[in-house]
Amino acid sequence: MKRIALRLLLLFVLLYLFFVSISLMSASFKLFGKDFAQQLLATTANPFVGLLIGILATSLVQSSSTTTSMTVALVASGAIDINGAIPIIMGANVGTSVTNTLVSIAQISRAEEFKRAFAAATVHDCFNLLAVAILFPLHLLTNFLGIASNYMAVSFQNLGGVNFFNPLKAITSPAVKMIQALTLDSGVIMLVLALIFLFVSLRYIVVNLKALIIGKVEAFFNETLFKNPVRALILGVILTVMVQSSSITTSLAVPLAGAGILTLRQIFPFTLGANIGTTITAMLAALVTSNVTSIAAAFAHFLFNVFGIAVIWPFRNLPLRFAEKLAEFAIRSRAVPIIYIILIFFLIPTFFIFIFG
Repeated sequence: MKRIALRLLLLFVLLYLFFVSISLMSASFKLFGKDFAQQLLATTANPFVGLLIGILATSLVQSSSTTTSMTVALVASGAIDINGAIPIIMGANVGTSVTNTLVSIAQISRAEEFKRAFAAATVHDCFNLLAVAILFPLHLLTNFLGIASNYMAVSFQNLGGVNFFNPLKAITSPAVKMIQALTLDSGVIMLVLALIFLFVSLRYIVVNLKALIIGKVEAFFNETLFKNPVRALILGVILTVMVQSSSITTSLAVPLAGAGILTLRQIFPFTLGANIGTTITAMLAALVTSNVTSIAAAFAHFLFNVFGIAVIWPFRNLPLRFAEKLAEFAIRSRAVPIIYIILIFFLIPTFFIFIFG
């Protein structure tokens, strides 16, 4: 019993280190790219370029919430209109999944663990890319997201909003600020420390989870939290609203997959719930402003995810199989996941922004 208690205590310490590493990584990327991202967001009227800007800007700042908040602010200021904002928001949905894909690489030295973790991470990418492939051209043809989000914004304009307390930010912020001060705001040093913390925490989180699986932990996850897709989806929504970051929520599932506690089919609806959860905080915050265009931009993000789930869920085997095949390909060469991240989230968006921007 004492041994289990010590393992649980160590697990909580490692989880804290994991959360700090994600927050520190996000802070370091913001030092590198926030100003550049702000300039990007305000520089295009081309919907296709707007979509790519959303991917690149979110990959740079490691937060779809930051990108959508900047976009909403630009809409409110009149710098861009709602039609220009929607493609950027779609792109932000894709870019936000770079964090959990990066997290999966921490398990790259252990083939089977990495295969499960990489599939769990990239199934989020697969869903978001598929949602964009279907809904982006449909939106360009019909403006259905603009029409629906404007209608909802007008209906909810005077409702008011709620500002959530973020407990995760409250407990990790002091550590991140201290490290930032000690490193003299050096984005490079912060990123190196974040990666060290990430690799160490994930390595021993998996070790401890495997040791605890022997007891009731695995049964608790399988029979309670992730018993069915609806429950997993709702859990994803609730956890993401609580921590106000889909990146953290989905990244937390990666070591669980690597340890063999959760299957890809259990994690998939959880990530869909995280996609919805990350939009709710922004909607409630936008409602406080009573600005119709800002509220419409926030609702467009919510509707994009809801419609994406409605369209793709009947064909959910498609993103699941694609993620599995991608993971099988990735374990053949350790260069594949690195190339995948650089190409999908950085090089391809940058190339086409340069060509068409």
